[in-house]
Amino acid sequence: MPDAVPAVASAQSTKDSSEWHGPAVGLRNEWLLVVFTALTNTADAVTKVALPLLVVQLTRSPVVVTGVAVLLTLPWLVTALHIGVFVDRMNRRSLMVGAETARIAAMAILLFAVLAGGVSLPLIYVVALGLGVAEVVALLSAASIVPSAVPRKRWQTANVRITVMEYLCNGFVGAPVGGLLVAAGFAFAFGATGVVYVIGAALLMLLVGNFAVTPTKERRSVHHEIKDGLRFLWQHRLLRTMALLITVMAGCWTAWQALIPVYAVGGPLGLDAWQYGLLLTCLGAGGVIGPVLVGPFNRWLGRRWSMFLDIVGSFTLVACPAVLPAAPSSAWLIGAAAFVAGAGGTMWTVNSRMIAQTFVPNELLGRFNAASRLVAWGMAPVAAALVGVLAQLVSYQVAFGTFALLCLLLVYPFLRVITAEAIAPVDNPEPAGGDMAGAAGGDMAGTAGGDMAGAAGGEPQVKS
Repeated sequence: MPDAVPAVASAQSTKDSSEWHGPAVGLRNEWLLVVFTALTNTADAVTKVALPLLVVQLTRSPVVVTGVAVLLTLPWLVTALHIGVFVDRMNRRSLMVGAETARIAAMAILLFAVLAGGVSLPLIYVVALGLGVAEVVALLSAASIVPSAVPRKRWQTANVRITVMEYLCNGFVGAPVGGLLVAAGFAFAFGATGVVYVIGAALLMLLVGNFAVTPTKERRSVHHEIKDGLRFLWQHRLLRTMALLITVMAGCWTAWQALIPVYAVGGPLGLDAWQYGLLLTCLGAGGVIGPVLVGPFNRWLGRRWSMFLDIVGSFTLVACPAVLPAAPSSAWLIGAAAFVAGAGGTMWTVNSRMIAQTFVPNELLGRFNAASRLVAWGMAPVAAALVGVLAQLVSYQVAFGTFALLCLLLVYPFLRVITAEAIAPVDNPEPAGGDMAGAAGGDMAGTAGGDMAGAAGGEPQVKS
């Protein structure tokens, strides 16, 4: 077997594997996934608003409050690689339904605890950890199911629509809805969220197609298959660098999201639950604008500079609360910074999905997504813990400022590796010259274990 797979071969084989159904079925599946994304992201947003605020009812300690974010993201660090193997072995729709079932159970437990007056910090932490594991299963499966549900020619459109729904519903709609529901009562918030998860599970059952993976080689041990995903990511210079960049940017976002509840509601900004929801809405509003701008920006500036805006936005997100006065009057500028970050984040997301789908074999999608998100999101629980400790021991400004400085360090590797030449195969999947093995930065060894040549391609959905 050859040691490298041309990038164009991956893209072409994905086209063949994703167009087994007719246009009508593909469009139906696309809209089912879009609606599912809208509903579940709204529910996720409500839980991410409600859980920290529920902890704020028990304590105002930054370390304790940010512990919710630590446990929500910790499963990416400790379970992602093994779950990725299961995503490449099992029916991906079934896994998504299982994740929704776990979320429904978590909401039922919280609802019962609130109604019975038995809410405690350990219970909130256990539920947060369970929701974190369910999120890993759901997102890795969802990131790998699109090529089996939507024809390749619809990927760009599907990416934009799904990304719009993620940011529209997770931030722009979900955050203020979460604030309103919490204001109405935690029982109402958790009950309504559980109902939405039930509807999401029902929508998944309406998808048409074969969502199991047909292996191109004999199954090996979990350990060896995990190594396949890690090796593919590490040997692909472009994807590896993108994952490392996201490691820091995701850390900035997680640090902001972990500390902002106690900073805004229990701390210097002095906001109430409704105002806090509006602050988070700014992040979602930017995310809604980003997909609208990504097409024109890609044409005017190129994919590279559209993606660079995410570094600018991530820096602005954490820099503003670091340098602005710790007073209620700063809330407007912090919201504006969140808007810029949301726009940059969605522009990165749409482009990174198109880049990754060009190079990643279909039967490796689960493990690749697990490996890349382990690298990219493994920083999240560390960032949440670190920002809480810095805020507790030093100050909020130092906590936010530390991550702003880290974000500045991303400029050099971005400019050096993410070049126009490296991402050219995204827009030209079948260029003349044949062998594209070095297209993604010069040292791509497009093999997972040395014998993945000819495997079908696919599309991971990596959310920034």
